[in-house]
Amino acid sequence: MTRYKINLEYDGTNLIGWQENIDGPSAQSLVQDAIYKFCGENTTVSSAGRTDAGVHAICMTAHFDLEKETDSNTIMRALNFYLMNEPVSVLSCEKVSDDFHSRFDCKKRFYKYIVLNRSAPVVLQKNRVWWVPQKLDVDKMKAAAEKLIGKHDFTSFRAAQCQAKSPIKTLDSATVTQNGDEIVFEFVARSFLHHQVRNMVGTLVEIGLGKPYDIDEIFAQKKRGAAGVNAPASGLYFVKASYATDDDLKNF
Repeated sequence: MTRYKINLEYDGTNLIGWQENIDGPSAQSLVQDAIYKFCGENTTVSSAGRTDAGVHAICMTAHFDLEKETDSNTIMRALNFYLMNEPVSVLSCEKVSDDFHSRFDCKKRFYKYIVLNRSAPVVLQKNRVWWVPQKLDVDKMKAAAEKLIGKHDFTSFRAAQCQAKSPIKTLDSATVTQNGDEIVFEFVARSFLHHQVRNMVGTLVEIGLGKPYDIDEIFAQKKRGAAGVNAPASGLYFVKASYATDDDLKNF
């Protein structure tokens, strides 16, 4: 048995998310199908993160095991051949030790969310951003984002169906930057609660629109209704997973 680590990018627009499910195509099921078509082996592909329907990935790390050892480049080329008409691409493939685990060994997870803040409707970036036509106050959003950093009880930013054992999470970084009409929210943490990023972005955007939310008060209330809306999945991207304990956040 040989273990392989792969990095993937995918467009989540028409996927039900990462996780395999009978409700429709997922990134996981498409990769597993490609592996079977390539070598005839049924295997489970485990990822660093489990994105929801409509969420994209720039570089999602995953791993799987094969009975027959094969050259890594051959695997990458073969999988991309069978994925050619699917919204998934294998960026890299390498052999790793048998004890490597893409999910449990991950030290940091990086997400970004893109808001298109302009009056004109979206055309070229449809399903890739959240279109907010009203003018946003970026300075207010930056100030609020800074209050999210650190170890907190994120119950107010947690989906009702979240299965995490504890709502306590440590957010290492939360930034808001503007480049023309695009406003980018970036978050780094070891792990996130279900819908945590989208709920944080929704709250920050409402603050940018003038709603008088207080982040400290939202934390204190510990209820989902205390925070803002759940931002649409279309603007969210899983950027990368880091397996280095001294990962340089300045390069994010």
